[in-house]
Amino acid sequence: MMFTAANKAMFRYLAVLTAASMAAMQGYSILFNNYAVETIHLEGIHIGLIQSVREIPGFFALTAIYVMMVIREHRLAALSISLLGFGVALTGFFPTFGGVAVTTVIMSVGFHYYETANQSLTLQYFSIHQSPLVMGKLRSLAAIASIVSAAIIWCMGFFMGYKAMFMVIGSAVFLAGIWACFRDPTHADVPRQKLRMFLKRRYWLYYMLTFMSGARRQIYMVFSMFLMVKVFHFSVQTITVLFIVNNIINWIINPMIGRAINAFGERTLCTIEYAGVIMVFLTYAYASSKWVVAGMYILDYILFNFAVAIRTYFQKIADPEDIAPTTAVGFTINHIAAVFLPALGGYLWMRNYQLPFIMGAALGVVSLILAQFIRVPLRHEAGEMQA
Repeated sequence: MMFTAANKAMFRYLAVLTAASMAAMQGYSILFNNYAVETIHLEGIHIGLIQSVREIPGFFALTAIYVMMVIREHRLAALSISLLGFGVALTGFFPTFGGVAVTTVIMSVGFHYYETANQSLTLQYFSIHQSPLVMGKLRSLAAIASIVSAAIIWCMGFFMGYKAMFMVIGSAVFLAGIWACFRDPTHADVPRQKLRMFLKRRYWLYYMLTFMSGARRQIYMVFSMFLMVKVFHFSVQTITVLFIVNNIINWIINPMIGRAINAFGERTLCTIEYAGVIMVFLTYAYASSKWVVAGMYILDYILFNFAVAIRTYFQKIADPEDIAPTTAVGFTINHIAAVFLPALGGYLWMRNYQLPFIMGAALGVVSLILAQFIRVPLRHEAGEMQA
């Protein structure tokens, strides 16, 4: 990739913050289900409710536009990472359902505001050919951060309790956000963004794909790992090893996904993703082997990375000044299902643990149909692929 000096500064800035964000979320994910089951003794309905609470800040991500009226977008990204780290650090201090719900909201506000700013800055500062490659590279770096985080947790798990592990991870992420607060990677050449909310009819497919992606993500994030812990009795060490293997694979393939978007287009990538999702969720529902489930979890994570195609599709159809507000609106749309789906899935789990995954497969079918409507302007077709 060929970057200007200004673009290199933005890439480095986003690389550090993305790595910190992923270290926080992966560290939290590795620990949370075992912490919830072993320390707080939560059941499926509690897990579903906590995950629904976690997604409420994502539903209100559109408010980031109003925050940007007083705080510059890159500064908001840095402060959000610090808030994310602060929430993770507090998690182990409140080992009750209510306490975990509160700390989850704190970290979730930080995570969702950062993701809104991250996506917006990437699409603003990098061209339509660079952005898939940048997103792939950032995800690859995030995978490395996840591997390091998982390795540290593996070591800490032998001599630290959950409280100390949450504190170590959260503090490191908090300091990364503070570091970024004293950096300015911006330049004046990007279009001035509209700092107001709106919907445009010609973005309808982006809105729909974003909504379905958010619904599918909840099944993956909430119930696939809970399945491994609750039904197949994976230990925290086994979960950690699985995360390391998962992220080594994704460290390698994420840059390939970016190149594949440029080579084959968004429609092809989305079609592969959703066809795979249907197979994965049905396997979750009916598998009897813990290793088959573990393999599906890895494949599920690989397919989830294909979702960057939705963002690059939007970049190709969007007016440049619409990127920040529409990204914020898209994040809210992505989380409409996230507010109620985990709680619904938790209720279904209590009746039959297979039901949330069957619901996920149905969502995959709808997404697969929608993906066939993806079209990009001719000027963005494969003839201009190489950045």
